[in-house]
Amino acid sequence: MKVLVTEPVDPVGIRLLEEHNLEVVHGTGIDPETVIREAAGCVGILTRNAHLDGHIMDACPELKVISMHGVGVDCIDVDAATQRGIQVTNAADSNQKAVAEYTIGLILMLAKHAVTYTNGLRKYDMSVRNTTGHEVAGQTLGIIGMGNIGTQVARMASFGLSMRVIGYSRHISGTEKASFGVLSGDLKQVISEADFLTLHVPGNASTHHMIGEEQLSWMKPTACLINTARGTVVDESALIRALEEKKIAGAALDVFEGNLPKPDNPLLAMANVIVTPHTAAFTVEALQRMSYQAAMGIVEVVEGKPVSFPVNHLHDTFEDRREVKEVMDFFRYEFNIS
Repeated sequence: MKVLVTEPVDPVGIRLLEEHNLEVVHGTGIDPETVIREAAGCVGILTRNAHLDGHIMDACPELKVISMHGVGVDCIDVDAATQRGIQVTNAADSNQKAVAEYTIGLILMLAKHAVTYTNGLRKYDMSVRNTTGHEVAGQTLGIIGMGNIGTQVARMASFGLSMRVIGYSRHISGTEKASFGVLSGDLKQVISEADFLTLHVPGNASTHHMIGEEQLSWMKPTACLINTARGTVVDESALIRALEEKKIAGAALDVFEGNLPKPDNPLLAMANVIVTPHTAAFTVEALQRMSYQAAMGIVEVVEGKPVSFPVNHLHDTFEDRREVKEVMDFFRYEFNIS
């Protein structure tokens, strides 16, 4: 049985596939025509960035599983896969630490004006020494999206940096105490109280432009926005206006609308904006976990085992969930995942 790996991944995943007698087809491109040609006869596709829709799925009648090298599956038409009985899996336990640490790093870089100092000194402009940063201890971190990553950011900020943390949860009304701070069901409260506002929600229809002109107007003029989630969560045009008009103090962006920015994107030239090319999860350790977990999902489906990280629940019983827990307890031990 053959599996198409559309783009290079860490060898740990390739070895796992081969150890389970799966023939790996190394892809040469992610355009639809190339994917269809190279996926011919494959039972699985492991992808990083290929857009896989119903048309591609129909062209690959032997396809049983699509596995995402990462957490977000916005490049996979999950509904189309479900309708065709194709299991979609991801690497859900792979990158939380990496992204959380990266987010904390961006917060500190904004607070300390690290980019301003670096760029100034490279030009030997000593006037940048007149720029003074801030300590983050005692400042308020607002977090939108209290899943695995958001919760880890909250703990790092609260316990490690002594920040006041308030997280937004749409599942509660009012406010509730949490070990790391406060949870609030009031989005406006979280945004308006934040000195730093960080986003950790998936990219989908319900979060599209979740942060737009109105929400940006709730921010303090001294506050900064951090986005390591998905570019579609922020209305980029509204953010550019807010930064140009100094309605907010700055931003740190690892993601953009359309994933990566075009060369003429104004955000790339703004002195009060830190930009990185969607690399928050790019650590050696996280990439190994992504590769392994994505490959593991394919192996599980092909061998008829319970799926550890299902995106669509084609089959889900209590016994399946119990077996998955046993698998994940072993996996966390092997890879030292807390």
